[in-house]
Amino acid sequence: MSEFNRVYVGLDVHKETIAVATARSGRGDPEYHGNIVNSTAAVQKLLKQLSPDGEALSFCYEAGPCGYGLYHDLTAQGHDCVVVAPSLIPRKVGERMKTDRRDALMLARLHRSGELTAVWVPDAEQEAIRDLTRAREDMKAIELTARQRLGAFLLRHGRIYQDGKSRWTQAHFRWLETVKFDSPVQQIVLQEYVDTVKAAQRRVAGLETQMREALAGWSLRSVVEALMALRGVSLITAMTTLAELGDITRFDSPRELMAYLGLVPSEHSSGSSRRQGCITRTGNGHVRRVLVEAAWNYRFVARKTRCIEKRAEKCPAAIQAIAWQAQKRLCGRYRTLMEAGKAKQQVTTAVARELAGFIWAIACESIGKAHGSKALA
Repeated sequence: MSEFNRVYVGLDVHKETIAVATARSGRGDPEYHGNIVNSTAAVQKLLKQLSPDGEALSFCYEAGPCGYGLYHDLTAQGHDCVVVAPSLIPRKVGERMKTDRRDALMLARLHRSGELTAVWVPDAEQEAIRDLTRAREDMKAIELTARQRLGAFLLRHGRIYQDGKSRWTQAHFRWLETVKFDSPVQQIVLQEYVDTVKAAQRRVAGLETQMREALAGWSLRSVVEALMALRGVSLITAMTTLAELGDITRFDSPRELMAYLGLVPSEHSSGSSRRQGCITRTGNGHVRRVLVEAAWNYRFVARKTRCIEKRAEKCPAAIQAIAWQAQKRLCGRYRTLMEAGKAKQQVTTAVARELAGFIWAIACESIGKAHGSKALA
């Protein structure tokens, strides 16, 4: 179908309704089509109305809580569709009015001019694994909140654990069983807090078991195992990274991946003045968080521990070499930045940024090997 007959459709999608606007090829103003019900039947009717003579349709809508169901429905019927990043939509400075109608018209106009930035849309398998890793992350957050509330309750009443350095161990829970209050009500409160922590821990453990089971049938299993050769990258970190990013080789360079994860410095330069600030924090925050957590492991000297070697044994020699190179580089980087007087948070962020580059290298090596094996077969 000729591009001159293409109709660009902007959709402002909500739970119950979808605002629709169209912009035809050329320079004409976009037209507002109206609101439709957010349902499969209503979308089917819309497709017939917008393309009565077989015009090519190209849809776009903002990524949001409604997910990618509409994207999959439209593409399954042969139509173009892009899901765009809301934070990267160009907006007029000083504009103070926002309605569904205006948003739909704006999307149609910008889609026609090619000024929208599309996000990566996961397939069904990828989205299922991502839901699993995010559920584990949510349950872990609930567990941490429950621990904090229990700890605050004990501290308010002067019950302080001093028998060991580590809390939330078996010894700590045994100590909690010995804590007594004069008030029966407070004793019940204590038990409820303890039960909440234990219930949250069971949910986290159950989801981690599901992650290990799901890994066996995942198409990216070999890449997950390859990433686990890196220091600080456990099953949780590796699966979270790939569940969120998918095929990392879609990034043309490690710098592109670093920028996508929001780990590069922000910049405000003008003329001869160049000013860099904190990291941009754009892109995927889930991966950024786990990489910063992994970066803390590089505060120690570089060495191949038994745990790291056991994970690395499953990987080819080329990947083991990249992982060892990463450990030498990042451990030295951490030490150098600390000696330069940088704050720990800045140091771990810098290490996480470089760790993303090594993850990109290992993913490219692993996927390249897999493609080569398939070609030989």
